[in-house]
Amino acid sequence: MSRRRRRCKILATLGPASNDQASIEKLWRAGADLFRINMSHADPQAMRETVAMIRAVEERVGRPIGILVDLQGPKLRVGSFAGGGADLIVGQNFTFDSDPTPGDSTRVCLPHPEILLALAPGHNLLIDDGKLRLHIVEAAADSAVARVDVGGRISNRKGVSLPDTEIAVAALTAKDRIDVEAAIATGVDWIALSFVQRAADVLEVKRLAGDRALVMAKIEKPQAISRLDEIMLAADALMVARGDLGVEMPLERVPGLQKRITREGRRLGRPVVVATQMLESMITAPAPTRAEVSDVATAVFEGGDAIMLSAESASGKYPVESVTMMNRIAEEVERDPVYRSIISAQRSAPERTGADAVAVAARDMAQTLDLKAIVAWTSSGATAYRVARERPFAPVLALTPNRDTARRLTAVWGVESVVTKDADDLDDMANRACKFAVRQGLASPGDRILIIAGVPFGTPGATNMLRLAFIADDGKRAE
Repeated sequence: MSRRRRRCKILATLGPASNDQASIEKLWRAGADLFRINMSHADPQAMRETVAMIRAVEERVGRPIGILVDLQGPKLRVGSFAGGGADLIVGQNFTFDSDPTPGDSTRVCLPHPEILLALAPGHNLLIDDGKLRLHIVEAAADSAVARVDVGGRISNRKGVSLPDTEIAVAALTAKDRIDVEAAIATGVDWIALSFVQRAADVLEVKRLAGDRALVMAKIEKPQAISRLDEIMLAADALMVARGDLGVEMPLERVPGLQKRITREGRRLGRPVVVATQMLESMITAPAPTRAEVSDVATAVFEGGDAIMLSAESASGKYPVESVTMMNRIAEEVERDPVYRSIISAQRSAPERTGADAVAVAARDMAQTLDLKAIVAWTSSGATAYRVARERPFAPVLALTPNRDTARRLTAVWGVESVVTKDADDLDDMANRACKFAVRQGLASPGDRILIIAGVPFGTPGATNMLRLAFIADDGKRAE
């Protein structure tokens, strides 16, 4: 297969419609760069089987493929009702308590004592993705009385959202801990943490993962927005989880937050994934709406590292078509003359480090000399991250001896990766950079490329060298 012709990456969720090896390969060939396993619908054994299929596809296509395991997180739900549910009327009082007795039209059990302790008058409760809305008028340690603002049917085990309440509960549940250990043992590349409220939530998962997987913080709660700076510094990447974010915050705030997170993530060198309902109508229809196309295009125009499909590729009728459409939209956006001007205008000042100075110089040299590629030798991936942060117009090829690094870089804007042994010396570094640039279809004999690396080789984070190389006629060495 020819190389990808876009910089923005595509993250596709696997599920009943796509969870077999043939489907996974079709999704990859349609444009998916990495795959998401949603642990809300999977256990460790199912996760291991899916990972094995992805790795088999990776072996078959000969390219690194990233795997993200998305933890379920603390799902807050009401208890059960004697009749299966009840109708709530606007203006009535309704009680949430700790009594496990089945509920009725006046009360229901809220089997989360930490919520009852945290509720206070004025706090809002959203039931069933915001379909029902109530606010607290009285609160005690074991019960809370709420007034119904938006009524409707409430039924067994519906989810509860608490936009105003900080809950003294860890983002990691017992199930999550089991899933994290299984994911790390299986060798996944990214772990996404749901319902993050504070940086400590992220650091707990990083402590469990060590250096065996990177951690992506899902931004979907108002509490996370209020602590965005500290969470972004703690996390390795971020996901704008617009579904829950749009339930717990006013919908009209979500687009602005998406832009803020995308730009701040780029400034910090943290990949940002934009997720949820991107091509929602393609769950049941073979083509998206115009508004959905514009939504995907906006995320690409803004320079997001990756765009994500959820149910569209996991359980919809048109999983391959959804990836194909997302790929077409991203390619078209990146061909648009306006795209380059937007990406350039959003550049922020580099950090005052040698590595950042080298990355900025690489971008400027590649643009000034119209070089065909920037080839980054990188062990940890840090060099490739720094170059990607600058959003150069020349393709970025990462050469790494570490297969884990190559897989993790599938989530990073504009970076293609090849696994190869580390360079022996400067000549070997230049010759193999030329060879792989030609082999990947990025350059041809007679072209010039820029090589960026850290010397001495194998020293993580020591990006300190630039070399301009002319590809010889044999395409295998520098002149």
